[in-house]
Amino acid sequence: MSLSATTAPPSPAAPPPRPPSRRRSHSLTRLDLKYSPYLYIAPFFVVFGIFGLYPMLRTAWMSLHDWNLIGDHSFVGFDNYVALVKDDYFWNATLNTFGIFLLSTIPQLLLALFLANLLNRTFLRARTFFRLAIFMPNVVSVAAVAIVFGMLFQRDFGVINWLLGFVGIDAIDWDAERWSSWTAIASMVNWRWTGYNTLILLAGMQAIPRDLYEAAALDGASQWKQFWRITLPMLTPTFVFVVILSTIGGLQLFTEPLVFANGNIIGGDQREFQTLAMYMYELGIENLNTAGYGAAVAWAMFLMIALVSGINFLLVRRTVK
Repeated sequence: MSLSATTAPPSPAAPPPRPPSRRRSHSLTRLDLKYSPYLYIAPFFVVFGIFGLYPMLRTAWMSLHDWNLIGDHSFVGFDNYVALVKDDYFWNATLNTFGIFLLSTIPQLLLALFLANLLNRTFLRARTFFRLAIFMPNVVSVAAVAIVFGMLFQRDFGVINWLLGFVGIDAIDWDAERWSSWTAIASMVNWRWTGYNTLILLAGMQAIPRDLYEAAALDGASQWKQFWRITLPMLTPTFVFVVILSTIGGLQLFTEPLVFANGNIIGGDQREFQTLAMYMYELGIENLNTAGYGAAVAWAMFLMIALVSGINFLLVRRTVK
């Protein structure tokens, strides 16, 4: 028997151990890849927890109490919410809020969609100038906008009544009737926010590949068919975002009606245009002994906004598809 037949093959040599510094560097790299994303987004959640989540939870807790800001408070359960159902002022403010919301949001979104489609055309000259100009109303202070529009809609010396006089229409006391005050406030909101929504929709339109439009034009599709068959379906995520954003802002309307009423928190002599945000401020801030009831109004607003935003989300997605 030969020596080579009885000798086992040599085992492979074990890899040399890593130096401690390389092992430490590899561990730190794994930890960085695993946990660093959470550290990057942590500041947002910290700020949101302090200034967003905590006030919401605190307001919910206050809404379950008979809360006096400068005195004691006692737990009353859902009595504040039961009282809301029977509160005529609350339903009046709800009607005003939704009335102004419909008069402002629907025309605003339609006009923003039209302007965005117009600014997206390649043949339009000085597009940058028009895009900057259409955003200018959003830069102006909302208080300044409300003051100017309040002067425009004055009964005796307002420009709007002066123009109506040329066609034989008598002067309108804009803040004395519900429909007229709604119209005046909605015009402020439309003027200020249409350009903002236009630029968001324009950004969504510019993300649509141009090849689709060129292929549709070669197939003989008109501008209207291109808009209906290409632009709207591919713009759905952006349009849904704009609708939800407008819904949240429209149902939280506060500054425009407040300044239009010259600081009168009840919104006219007979509460013709008092919104839910104004009613909440009246109860929770001006009347110190009804802070718990004002918190209940705030949570009712929150639930309304969530419900209407969800309905709008479903309707827009189903309509645009």
